[in-house]
Amino acid sequence: MSRAQRRRISGRTVVISGAASGIGRALAQRLSSHGCPVALTDIDEVGLKDTEAGLTGPTLMRVLDVRDADAQHDFAGEVREWAPAPLGAVFNNAGVAVASSVLDSDVDDDNWLWDINFHGVVNGTRAFLPILVEQDSGAIVNTSSVFGLAGMPNQSAYCSAKFAVRGFTDSLRQELRGTGVTAINVHPGGINTNIVRNARFRKDPEGRGRTHEQMVAEFAAITMTQPDKAAEIIHKGVESGKARILVGPDAYLFDMLTRVAPTHYYDLLGAVMGRVRNRAEQSASATA
Repeated sequence: MSRAQRRRISGRTVVISGAASGIGRALAQRLSSHGCPVALTDIDEVGLKDTEAGLTGPTLMRVLDVRDADAQHDFAGEVREWAPAPLGAVFNNAGVAVASSVLDSDVDDDNWLWDINFHGVVNGTRAFLPILVEQDSGAIVNTSSVFGLAGMPNQSAYCSAKFAVRGFTDSLRQELRGTGVTAINVHPGGINTNIVRNARFRKDPEGRGRTHEQMVAEFAAITMTQPDKAAEIIHKGVESGKARILVGPDAYLFDMLTRVAPTHYYDLLGAVMGRVRNRAEQSASATA
């Protein structure tokens, strides 16, 4: 079996965390339509059931908190027994957000985010990696972010977790050299999901007096990629053998600027994103 055939995931069983909405739901829908039995988890039972109802093939659904290592391990055992086809990929995708400066940060908020965004990824990897190694094929696909490429103001908890995911996954990939298993980093840019709406928010970290709803609206106005397009990019990226998948035009911008101006990228990035935000605000005003 060639390495290219080993990377193919269409028609194989996939595991997706954070599947109740956003990228996770879109991945479940896309991969199910490509013949994949889908094992899906989320802490949001209502959203998870909605996702499952829209899938066309075999499914295994569990309400699960990715912070719970034992629950992840138990679910991996269930998947091993249930899987109608060999395991093709595990998408550790669940994530949350916090908006705060370091000066005003809340320890409980930061720990909540790190436990989900980083330790949840580690828990999922450790739970399912033995299955992939045993069959000598498949992929661990971990969701980092463009904020795992660049440090951004008022996103210290999120950036630190996503940088950690990037480092963890890159290290794992080197450990898996010479095997049929690989580890892949996914770096989405602005995707039109509920992550900002569900973020923990105490006050406007920029001091502009914005409400949570206003910040949600601003984020929605500058997102460049819809979840279904993100799922398509990720699916094709995994099957084409990529070790790092950039999702959206803004992801390529982040990647380029951090390479050419590693200590001054925010000066350039801030100017570009400011123009994008101004255009979005003008468009919103014109249609109001």
